[in-house]
Amino acid sequence: MTKPVYVDVEPELLEWARERAGWDFETACDKFSKYIDWITGEKKPTLNQLQEFATKTHAPFGMLFLPEPPTEQIPILDMRTMKNRKVTHPSGDLLDTIYTCQRRQSWYKDYAEELGLEELSFINSASMRTEPEIVAKRIRKLLRFELDDRKGRTRENMITYLIQQIEDLGVLVMRNSVVGSNAKRPLRISEFRGFSLCDPVAPLIFVNTADTKSGQIFTIIHELAHLFLGRSALSDANIITEDGNDEENWCNKVAAEALVPLEALKKDYRYILCTEEYERLSKKYCVSTLVILKSLYDAGFLNWHTYQEEYK
Repeated sequence: MTKPVYVDVEPELLEWARERAGWDFETACDKFSKYIDWITGEKKPTLNQLQEFATKTHAPFGMLFLPEPPTEQIPILDMRTMKNRKVTHPSGDLLDTIYTCQRRQSWYKDYAEELGLEELSFINSASMRTEPEIVAKRIRKLLRFELDDRKGRTRENMITYLIQQIEDLGVLVMRNSVVGSNAKRPLRISEFRGFSLCDPVAPLIFVNTADTKSGQIFTIIHELAHLFLGRSALSDANIITEDGNDEENWCNKVAAEALVPLEALKKDYRYILCTEEYERLSKKYCVSTLVILKSLYDAGFLNWHTYQEEYK
């Protein structure tokens, strides 16, 4: 009988792989009964156990033999400000999704260049000094997304419609709620809602479909706004933040204005703070009640405190 081969591994590397997988400590102990012994150093994992651990955490096996945890950088600008604080330690699920999209974008760019496609005129056509209303108006026009274009549409077919319009502009749109086709690797909206990969010929937008339909609609427009700035960015598209990243706030305003034009909202709003009013406006503009609240706040109908309370 072959004796098991025990290996030395730094506890910090095991914890790095656990956090990278999005597991809490209890989850790791449930999946590996001796995990706590490995962390305390009372026992060493066997080679087979470490291989299984690497497979389940989706951590590169060789990295577990490093003297200390590696620093993995997100390959695009990180705009996420969950609860107004920058997010660190990206998960393997997030990184693998970005890498997959970068490979697809590279293929798409080669294909576009073979066809002789021209650079897209709206990419990098705006700056942070551009009024969000101006960009939002251009987005509605480019996407044929005026209020009359939304009549009779559900949120589900609105997503399909928006994606078709955006792809007709020359933007590749990817959507998924898992890593690749692996249902055991769900993407968490607590980590990110979407990202953009900017390129003048082959831009790409990714949307995390673990989010609600309305949330996805907001994210699609939000990421498109990043492309107008000529930027690749990882976003949380969080509309409840007040002191978040300036660029994220600008993109949020563009998205909110594109979805709910303030001039139209001022005419439609009945000056009633209640769920029924939010739902009425939500149905008319084909957005979530949370986007309606954000627009009411932007229009000056709600102060910040009331906006937070109604949002909750």
